[in-house]
Amino acid sequence: MVAWRGPYGAGLTDFPRQVDALVVGAGPAGSASAALLAEAGFSVLAVDRAEFPRDKPCAEYMSPEAVRILTRFGIVETLERAGAAALEGMKITGIHGATAHGIFALAGHRPFRPTGLSVSRRILDHALLNVAREAGVSIAERTAVEELLYEKGAVTGAVLRDGQGRRRSVRARLTVGADGLRSVVASRMGRRTHQRPRRVAFVAHVSGVRNLGRSAELHFGRNGYMGLNRIGNDLVNVALVVPAERAKEAKGRPQDFFLHTLGEFPDAGSRVLAGEIVRPVLVTGPFAAWSGRVAAPGGLLVGDAADFFDPVTGDGILSALRGAELVAETIIPALGRPGPVAGEPLRQYQRRRRQVFAGKWIMERATRYLMSSPWFFNRSVSRLGRYQDMAHSAIGVAGGFVPLREILKPLFLARMVL
Repeated sequence: MVAWRGPYGAGLTDFPRQVDALVVGAGPAGSASAALLAEAGFSVLAVDRAEFPRDKPCAEYMSPEAVRILTRFGIVETLERAGAAALEGMKITGIHGATAHGIFALAGHRPFRPTGLSVSRRILDHALLNVAREAGVSIAERTAVEELLYEKGAVTGAVLRDGQGRRRSVRARLTVGADGLRSVVASRMGRRTHQRPRRVAFVAHVSGVRNLGRSAELHFGRNGYMGLNRIGNDLVNVALVVPAERAKEAKGRPQDFFLHTLGEFPDAGSRVLAGEIVRPVLVTGPFAAWSGRVAAPGGLLVGDAADFFDPVTGDGILSALRGAELVAETIIPALGRPGPVAGEPLRQYQRRRRQVFAGKWIMERATRYLMSSPWFFNRSVSRLGRYQDMAHSAIGVAGGFVPLREILKPLFLARMVL
């Protein structure tokens, strides 16, 4: 297939009118899904409103399980040559100063490799898009979806619009919504809701941050939290997350708000303020978005389009990549048959999502509950710091390679409470 690059390339009429799969969104979830379907021999068109490479507000943090999937695509060495940093784990500082440090390699279940990885989304997303292109995916950048097409109650493709406003319908036996937090596909397929608490993230790239080791850091305050994550030799991702109501104060001046709010985290904030912002502050949110319908005849959602975890649980990139694997595992056999994908394959996809992501969903809700009580949350962090094996297990569950049952054992729960 020809890799189509939008209206300034070959022209709107040059990409396919009919494909086996139309993938909306070319971030990690979309590019990975498209590549796996194309590798299985199906015709795939991936569209994205952006032009790559492009920046994306994100924690840019990946556990060893995410590295496993990236290894499947053969791009880990490429990312490391581009400056990706190895991550040993996560350090947590509670609201009143309690600390805990979880290490991937000590989590009790051997990860794919001892370290995770952290790299700019500008680099990661472009590398994954190239994987899709090399697999034979037709790619339309600067192209958006306006509406879904339906026939006899099934999604049968979409109406696309390019950067010059030209429209064209593309038919597909499967339409994959991988278009992120503000997913058009999700909103057309069913109800899209944002749960409380509503939070917004301000994300910067900063050089010269002092005393940052080989683990990411998460610092909690009374009105939000802040993550620090090395993404290069002298480059750190700094993500500041605050309640959506408070984020309104940043209107028109996100960088000023970002710098001012760092002062609420005395230790970590001072280390960041001693450095230099090298990329404008990007804003994303509100989080905790959930789709009422993850699959429908002819269509499904993957990645943030399906559900957007509060970033406190970490590794949304893993959720995107693992979701793409689930698409391939459950849907490829169905694409081998004529007509729109419907029925049991989509139900199987939903079941597998519940099985794979149950741990992250439970951790997200538990963490949200604990954060509502600063005293109880600080006590919980203190317990994880006192019993290091518990901290290692917790980081493994959040990282997707330790089963949820490890933190539901009576001994673990007793240590947390008593």
